[in-house]
Amino acid sequence: MLSTPPDDDHDRPGCLVAGTTEVPFGVITVWVLGDQLNTELTAMAAASPSTHRVLMVESAAKLGSRRWHLQRAHFVLASMRRFAIELRAEGFEVDERRSASLASGFADHVREHSPERVIATEPASRDGLALLHRLGVDVLPTNQFLCHPDEFAAWAGDRTSFTMEHFYRWQRRRLGYLMDGPEPAEGRWNFDSENRQPPPKDGSNPWPAPLRDELDDLDRAVIGQLRAHTWGAQPDGTWATSRRGALARLDHFVTNVLPGFGPHEDAMTTASWTVGHGMLALYLNIGLLLPGEVCDAVEDAYRTGRVPIASAEGFIRQMIGWREYVWGLYWLWGPEYAERNALEAHRAIPPAFVGAATTEMRCVSHTLETLHDHAWVHHIQRLMILGNLALIAGVDPKAMTRWMWAGFVDGAEWVMVPNVVGMALHADGGKMATKPYAAGGAYIDRMSDYCKGCRFDRKQRVGEDACPFTTLYWDFIARHEERFARNPRMAQQVRAAAKLTDLPAVRRRAVEVLDRLDAGTL
Repeated sequence: MLSTPPDDDHDRPGCLVAGTTEVPFGVITVWVLGDQLNTELTAMAAASPSTHRVLMVESAAKLGSRRWHLQRAHFVLASMRRFAIELRAEGFEVDERRSASLASGFADHVREHSPERVIATEPASRDGLALLHRLGVDVLPTNQFLCHPDEFAAWAGDRTSFTMEHFYRWQRRRLGYLMDGPEPAEGRWNFDSENRQPPPKDGSNPWPAPLRDELDDLDRAVIGQLRAHTWGAQPDGTWATSRRGALARLDHFVTNVLPGFGPHEDAMTTASWTVGHGMLALYLNIGLLLPGEVCDAVEDAYRTGRVPIASAEGFIRQMIGWREYVWGLYWLWGPEYAERNALEAHRAIPPAFVGAATTEMRCVSHTLETLHDHAWVHHIQRLMILGNLALIAGVDPKAMTRWMWAGFVDGAEWVMVPNVVGMALHADGGKMATKPYAAGGAYIDRMSDYCKGCRFDRKQRVGEDACPFTTLYWDFIARHEERFARNPRMAQQVRAAAKLTDLPAVRRRAVEVLDRLDAGTL
């Protein structure tokens, strides 16, 4: 049989070796990790109840590794338990373990069942992959994405710089989505310029409400297990925890939401917390949906005239462009990328972000309330409210990554590291994005209704009523003047900051703003 591994999830040496105990013929274990909940993934695809047993481990070490949002932790655990039920209904024997760690759960399984072989689909994290290799598990290439990391690395080649748009067009050509022969549908690759409208000025909410399911005994048991060790509002049935529920949400999105997705995909409004977004990433991230079936549904909706090209293209770009680009970069750039801190930002997470304080900044307050209630806000709120504030305030990128990873229902390491380190906080020095996504109150006012009724004035840089975003934006530019003066996309802002007659007062006000942000009194 297989020997037992070290009883932890950490980087300790060890491997499985052949023993002398005879094992039953044909007994193979498929180890299904918590983000691989689909029978079409490689390790499960060829499995049969007559020859394969399934192992699933809930790790106490993982649950205790950080303070998760309740809905984030519930989504994963409830989905795992439902998947186990579905597998049993298909005739599989499922060894469902609640263990101190993944490694200890695996060791206990090996001792009890003596499998002749253990197989698994490639995990979505470097630590997970290293663990499986240490334990002697046979790892099969993942098909959970449309571009395997090896394919991405081959595409990247020896380029010193590349952009998502180049990757996206390569993906379109090879996968065939929204293509008319060798040309893009309707003659254009990108309709992004048509998808930047602010929210409706009349404050209306044209977007359908998300689907909701009734919570059942399984949900209540998971919530009871997690409540004392998590934060955030209790699940309300918005997030499906079964493949059937995920497929229903895909159909709801394509039929009712996608036709109006494009124009306002960058808009922020107090009238709607969903603003026409798909909210499908969480299902893709744990396997309840697969990217091919999502893209196929969008393609079909466009080809049958149910969805305009701008909406279809905008969503496909997020799916096979941005999502898979981030996935590829996570593997390409290696673990040292997560350690980057080019702007030397070391400020702690603001107390308001962790529920230890409130804030009078209406945009931040509304975004954090939505996050508390739903464990989700859309990509512009993440980038231009939370990420923007962290960037211009100088919040530590590793701390921000961990906070977002634990707080969002669709959080994962591969998602958060490139998006936070590279995109939001510019901590990689421009490797991922050629300019920092820093903005003052004017951008937030243009793309949202947050500034109406806010006690701060987005036009003011100094004084008690000055918008903190506006003050910190100009202070951020001045703080990093030498670096950004060499950046062609930032040089104009650097020159503009130097011309501000009140720049010394802005810098002094920024110190006050940062002190209050740290104290939770802003």
